[in-house]
Amino acid sequence: MIVRRWFCALALLSVTGGIWAAPAVRGLSAAGFRSSVQILASDAFEGRKPGQVGETKTLDWIEAEFRRLGLQPGVEGSYRQPVMLVAIQADPSARLEIAGAGGQMTLAYADDAVVWTRRVRETAGLTHSPLIFVGHGIHAPEYGWDDYAGIDMHGKTAVILVNDPGYRDPQLFRGKNMTYYGRWVYKFEEAMRQGAEGALIIHQTGPAAYGWDVVRNSNTGPLLEPEAADGHAARAAVEGWLSNASARQLFTLAGRDLDAMEKAATTPGFRAVPLQLDASVQLHNTIRRTRSANVVGVLPGAHHPTEYVLYMGHWDHFGNSKEAGGTGDTIYNGAVDNATGVAGILEIAKAFRAGRRPDRSVVFIALTGEESGLLGSAYYGQNPVFPLADTAAAINIDAMYPLGRTRDIEVVGYGSSELEDYLKEAAAKQSRVIRPDAEPEKGHYFRSDHFNLAKHGVPALYTETGIDAIANPAGFGQAFKDEYTANRYHKPSDEYSPDWDVSGVLEDLQLLYAVGARVATERHWPEWYPKSEFRSVREASRASAAH
Repeated sequence: MIVRRWFCALALLSVTGGIWAAPAVRGLSAAGFRSSVQILASDAFEGRKPGQVGETKTLDWIEAEFRRLGLQPGVEGSYRQPVMLVAIQADPSARLEIAGAGGQMTLAYADDAVVWTRRVRETAGLTHSPLIFVGHGIHAPEYGWDDYAGIDMHGKTAVILVNDPGYRDPQLFRGKNMTYYGRWVYKFEEAMRQGAEGALIIHQTGPAAYGWDVVRNSNTGPLLEPEAADGHAARAAVEGWLSNASARQLFTLAGRDLDAMEKAATTPGFRAVPLQLDASVQLHNTIRRTRSANVVGVLPGAHHPTEYVLYMGHWDHFGNSKEAGGTGDTIYNGAVDNATGVAGILEIAKAFRAGRRPDRSVVFIALTGEESGLLGSAYYGQNPVFPLADTAAAINIDAMYPLGRTRDIEVVGYGSSELEDYLKEAAAKQSRVIRPDAEPEKGHYFRSDHFNLAKHGVPALYTETGIDAIANPAGFGQAFKDEYTANRYHKPSDEYSPDWDVSGVLEDLQLLYAVGARVATERHWPEWYPKSEFRSVREASRASAAH
């Protein structure tokens, strides 16, 4: 009820005046944005999960909107780029058994641990696999760090801390700014590269940046992967997460203290520790192959149609858990995450259609499979419809918070590319400022679709709603986001409400339109900043294209 009153207060202040408002961009409208979000987040779309019945309605609706806006089909006469997926669902009767000289413990599926396999197999598992605590599970020569030094992981299961050492000691790595080494996907990849049979990450809400509910909801039910010829044989047999409580019990069973081990693992020179325990679990999987799609529309450029500016937002969410035995409100509507992103790119497309035709082509992509591991963008990065070397910039919209107008806009991955300079100049015209990500330790830069273009060298901009709310007390913006993360993020309660104050959303969309419009009408190619890890990739791709 407090949040509802704040919404009403914001709306009143915006109407009654006294607060500067940015001039409107022709084509962008609050009514259009609201309508798109309300439709996509309605129960009729059943949570928009690839492979479930809501997918067809979602794809049909987005394609119809692209056609209505006059965007041309982007994929050989079609609006859809097929993305072949396989859904693997473990039987929830699976139990993770931990045993050692001091006794044994059984971890219940979903409540105590979440385990799965990415191998396309009807059965998979571990049988008395020795558990090795590998600290943060990182091999990073440039930081002089190797948690796997001196240990042979073949036939063993890695037990891993979430995030990277900089989260716990600001003198290490990039301090609170999470590196890619802190992301869970990296940890599973590295464990596999080290030959591990299994990999289990210890959940901690602070360094993970989300609660156990998010881990459980994201990894139970069907897990989607791009179809691969080798059946993912290169992946570890079993991957998963341990709840913090279960991990503490496990370390106690091993005669160890988790807090002490965490401290030791944050010390340079740490070496992996065998826990004198082993793990066993048997997974029985239901396998279903399906085809999803990215929806691609393009506004051809007037003078340089083979150069591109790309706007993206993922259309998928977590669907209807009734299929997996859920009860109560089983529809994960995904209003903020990410009906707002799709609505955002539609409004920006309207703005481009209403203005002068840009020199470069502008591409709009509604991506599949983000919630299952950035699958649609990963597929696009490997199979681009338009050459990535000829893509001048990518702008990603993922979750726009309806908290009202702000004096700032946050740049996730701040300090990356010249697109931030463009954003800063556009924001100044709104009497606003750009700010670094307020929570760099959460690694948001690696958690959304733009990353799969950035790592191929395309300068990519990813912003988030600011927190310095104009019409509310200090702390309101952060409190709004914290409440959303705790109570709505990846939950059925992420629903649209007519109480939303979208005035700030519209101003953010104006900025993102301005950045893309500038790139689409100039001859300059935006560059990564000199210290960016993606700069050399971009330089090589552009040099190859020029040659």
